[in-house]
Amino acid sequence: MPPNKSLSRTPSSSVSATSIVSSLLTVQTPGAGFTDLTAEIAKFVREAGAREGSVTLFIRHTSASLTIQENADPTVLGDLLTALDRAAPENAGWRHDTEGPDDMPAHIKTMLTATSLQVPVLRGALALGTWQGIYLIEHRARPHRREIVLQFIGSSA
Repeated sequence: MPPNKSLSRTPSSSVSATSIVSSLLTVQTPGAGFTDLTAEIAKFVREAGAREGSVTLFIRHTSASLTIQENADPTVLGDLLTALDRAAPENAGWRHDTEGPDDMPAHIKTMLTATSLQVPVLRGALALGTWQGIYLIEHRARPHRREIVLQFIGSSA
């Protein structure tokens, strides 16, 4: 079988994971919507002296989530909110409404998205694609204080 010329890969690199650096990021959200965390995560990676490894983000809540999504056209984020609202609308007869009609839909939206992300770090920088950003998604209508655990594991300078 001839080699596939549509594929290419850089040579592998190998490092020993000598560092674990952790931090707790607190975010005050304005209410439902996306909060761009990319610059703050990049700052954490720089301050950790990260060279090669990965950074893990874990949100400590059940009504907010994390995602990697397009950061160029803001209409994408609006359309994503619309899709999540359609998937889990308020006032759909949910039994759990202890904190209001957006409570159960927020839990469903979190289940459909992610509570943790892992992003590779290459040559001291997040290995995100050109149009990718890291976002916290607030699923509740009111502002909330959210906590995200950040952890870099890998080699450092």
